Amino acid sequence: MKIAFAKSQVPAEGAVVVAVLEGKVLAPSAQNIDGQMGGGLTRAIDASRFEGKKDQTLTIAAPAGLQASRVLLVGLGKAEAVDAAAAQAFGGTVVAQLAGAGDSLATVLVDEIAGAGVSAAEFAANAALGAQLRGYRFDKYLTREKKEDKPSLKKVALALDGHSAAKDAFASLAKVADGVLFARDVVSEPANVINPETLAEQARKLAEVGVDVEVLGEKQMRKLGMGALLGVGQGSAKESQLVIMRWMGAKNEDAAPVAFVGKGVTFDSGGISIKPGHGMEEMKWDMAGAAAVIGVMRALAGRQAAVNAVGVVGLVENMPSGTAQRPGDVVTSMSGQTIEVINTDAEGRLVLADALWYTNDRFKPCAIVDLATLTGAIVISLGNEYAGLFASDDSLAERIAAAGKAVGEPVWRLPMGDAYDKQLKSEIADMKNVGGREGGSITAAQFLKRFVGDVPWAHVDIAGMAWTKKDLPVCPKGATGFGTRLLDRLVADYFEEK
Repeated sequence: MKIAFAKSQVPAEGAVVVAVLEGKVLAPSAQNIDGQMGGGLTRAIDASRFEGKKDQTLTIAAPAGLQASRVLLVGLGKAEAVDAAAAQAFGGTVVAQLAGAGDSLATVLVDEIAGAGVSAAEFAANAALGAQLRGYRFDKYLTREKKEDKPSLKKVALALDGHSAAKDAFASLAKVADGVLFARDVVSEPANVINPETLAEQARKLAEVGVDVEVLGEKQMRKLGMGALLGVGQGSAKESQLVIMRWMGAKNEDAAPVAFVGKGVTFDSGGISIKPGHGMEEMKWDMAGAAAVIGVMRALAGRQAAVNAVGVVGLVENMPSGTAQRPGDVVTSMSGQTIEVINTDAEGRLVLADALWYTNDRFKPCAIVDLATLTGAIVISLGNEYAGLFASDDSLAERIAAAGKAVGEPVWRLPMGDAYDKQLKSEIADMKNVGGREGGSITAAQFLKRFVGDVPWAHVDIAGMAWTKKDLPVCPKGATGFGTRLLDRLVADYFEEK
């Protein structure tokens, strides 16, 4: 999807898009079009149920008095509710409505909205971001798609006075979008394409934008004592990897970095504790946490963020075989703590245990946030509306929640405590890798907490958010890239040098 910014004028071709506030309040650009149509815009609105409420749309085809092929009206709701997120949703709605309508160009006329929380330039930049994210398609394997099934829309132009300011504002947002679309791409790929080694190669490409990338293989991890991570991948023919990414953008190179750690199980069969066959194909996206971490490192480097940041992802494939880890095995983590593996399908926490310890031990970060599609229990708790948030530090938890709300990637904090921790007691090792059925997401978080020391830490369980089976305002069905924008906003608001 090509994005452009231009001077404010009614286009002579393609579709023209105007926003309408609740109460059928027409912006100046819409009033201008209404005049050219001899009042046809007003009559069409009055003859419909369109009132300008948020997400409402009305299309007028072949409008008299205009050379444009159609006019698309998109409701914004009340002026005071128009913020960056609303602008992104607006841009997403434009693409959703026009993607297959037949036009290759859509021109969005942007006006200054009195009472809104964003300027016209900010609105246009965020609408462009929403359009770019909603226009994503993973279609590389569609070799026989009919022309009529392919999207016709190729370009969205944002037209406004001061379009240069909008273009400048979009520049950094576009880099964040690059990170999100990268994450969506690798999550969408099948497991015969993306495995620990090939995903590590994708991460290596971040060197092109200035990220220092280091990849550890099994031999190196074995020397470090990463028995928890290596145990998960020992049943696979694909070698496990640990990818370390560093972006040192702060003026003070010695400033403690903020660290992000991602679970990267490129395919999760469950191992010997094998999953049911129905739906197992979805387990290609069990590396979505790692994808989001790689995506945010790409975004930070792309927009030259003034921060020191480290991203660490543990990449494994969890497969059953003659060499696979068995229920009842005991592994020794890098921390020296021993773990009785009760269920080989609770593998993500074993990967994160060593990745978290390694990150804290080597980089001494000011904070650690891990992202993982960790538990099915979080989907039972929160559905597909919120990611689960667990934290050892209230301030960090509040910052993550605020960042998530700002970008439309919401999280909900759940409790932690000793009562949950006791469920992990093992008779023969320092801990078990699972507790009981009750509070499964919480006991998983309690397990991770044992490997982070005293550093402020938060765990975000994105199992219900990494993939969507319905179209969302700025995301079509499929991989969402959830977490990339959240972490980028967290850095921008709380960790980046001002």
